[in-house]
Amino acid sequence: MHWIDWSVLASTLILIVLYGIWKTRHVSSAESFLLGDRNLPWWTIGLSIMATQASAITFLSTPGQAFEEGMGFAQFYFGLPVAMVILCIWFLPRYYKLKVFTAYEYLEQRFDVKVRVLTATLFLISRGLAAGITIFAPSIILSSILGWELFMTNLVIGLLVIIYTVAGGTTAVSQTQKQQMIVILSGMFIAFFILLSKLPQNIGFVDSLKLAGQMGKLDIVNFEFDLTKKYNMWTAMLGGTFLFLSYFGTDQSQVQRYLSGKSLTESRLGLLFNGIFKVPMQFFILLVGLMVFIFYQFNSTPVHFNEANVAAVSESSSSAEFDLIERRHQEVYELKKEKIEQLLTEIQSDAGASAQMSNEVVELVEQEKTIRAEAKDLIKSAVPDADVEDADYVFIHWVTRNLPVGLIGLLLAVIFSAAMSSTASEINALATTTVVDLYKRNFARKRDDNHYLRVSKLLTIIWGVIALIFATFASLFENLIEAVNIIGSLFYGTILGIFIVGFFFKNIRATPVLIAAIISEILVITTITLSATGVINLSYLMLNLIGCALVVMIAHIFDALLSD
Repeated sequence: MHWIDWSVLASTLILIVLYGIWKTRHVSSAESFLLGDRNLPWWTIGLSIMATQASAITFLSTPGQAFEEGMGFAQFYFGLPVAMVILCIWFLPRYYKLKVFTAYEYLEQRFDVKVRVLTATLFLISRGLAAGITIFAPSIILSSILGWELFMTNLVIGLLVIIYTVAGGTTAVSQTQKQQMIVILSGMFIAFFILLSKLPQNIGFVDSLKLAGQMGKLDIVNFEFDLTKKYNMWTAMLGGTFLFLSYFGTDQSQVQRYLSGKSLTESRLGLLFNGIFKVPMQFFILLVGLMVFIFYQFNSTPVHFNEANVAAVSESSSSAEFDLIERRHQEVYELKKEKIEQLLTEIQSDAGASAQMSNEVVELVEQEKTIRAEAKDLIKSAVPDADVEDADYVFIHWVTRNLPVGLIGLLLAVIFSAAMSSTASEINALATTTVVDLYKRNFARKRDDNHYLRVSKLLTIIWGVIALIFATFASLFENLIEAVNIIGSLFYGTILGIFIVGFFFKNIRATPVLIAAIISEILVITTITLSATGVINLSYLMLNLIGCALVVMIAHIFDALLSD
């Protein structure tokens, strides 16, 4: 990478860190560190909420998702606006009325301290695991470019985040996220327009979409009622809505963002801002991935996008066999390119594309996938420790080979900024929950403010280190954006169910809810285990609905049994 790119990358990240430290230089109390001064306007809240969710995983995995499977992943977000409206009506007023630091404080007032501690613990487990993955995602990039060990790149990213989060807490997170979102959105728009400019001269944006449609990549909405499918309207509106309700309504990394608002109205506007603009943003990122796919229909692609794996297998005894796979892949590409040009001619004609030509192109695309799968199998055989899933490398492969000097550094800064923003929110929320819901509530109830401030900063460091440890194991997942959502789905349904009982079923007591939450979590983990082993087939999104429904039903059953 050119020194100019390194300069752009380094200066962008350093300026963001210094800005966060400078803006929060007056933070001197535990309350301001954990929750800010409760003075953020709605647009800062909205951007902060979006930046918290839009991790580096979003900008690595989402384009790769579109490259591999098309635009169907957009359905995942269709339940988001519905969830935002529900939160604005029922969740936010309760939090503001009680003036809580964390969402889990409400549970003690409604139930008892055991329910509060259990729910906070479930959050700490789920968010601690997810924080590791958000650090690992950009480490893929730097390790791929520099040849560094993943541990070293994880360490660099983690330390940058810890520095300004420890310096300024919640306010530092919110203030830096404004700058990070500007960098993120600017970089993605630049990448999109450069992608269009690098397509063949006879292909415009509309032609690209038509071509993608003929190749089966524009199936955005699927109304088939099949709960085993990861992404269709039913799993999105049922499972997805419950996932977003729990994430934005009960996950402290998000609750902490809007509890810092000037007023209930400002926080509501911030959530609605997120509900309105988040879906188009995700759609646009998928569209970038789709354009990368179209670009590679006219430009040769590697048989495997992770160069470190390719280098390793090329140095092994399987080198000759891998060369043969690469030649077969190139032959299929040349034939496919010829067929695509014929298909494009038909698309641009008055008669339109023929089904026969579309089918021939799709068949060649499938042949390519088969060859790429063979390459993965060979890499895994030759290099047993290799992570052979390469979808997360697709976008960065295009960036590092097709953007001009300077813009490569900017796009890398986009991904690092996203990683920093989401990770900072997560470790800040983890520290807040640990201090408020566990330490202060159960072990040190009457200490002075300076003590809680010191403990908050120490726990921020500790959670940052824990996230770095979890990052070591993130490569076990096939696709990082799915990995984060799967981890969340393991816990979010149970957590949401506890809050639903608290909000809407006033007669149910603490002990039935506690029992219901424990049983439901065991059943959810059992369900995902059975699904992973092929015993059953169920979309992970449905775990959110299942977990929530189980808590509500089991709580009613035990409340009736224990009242006799």
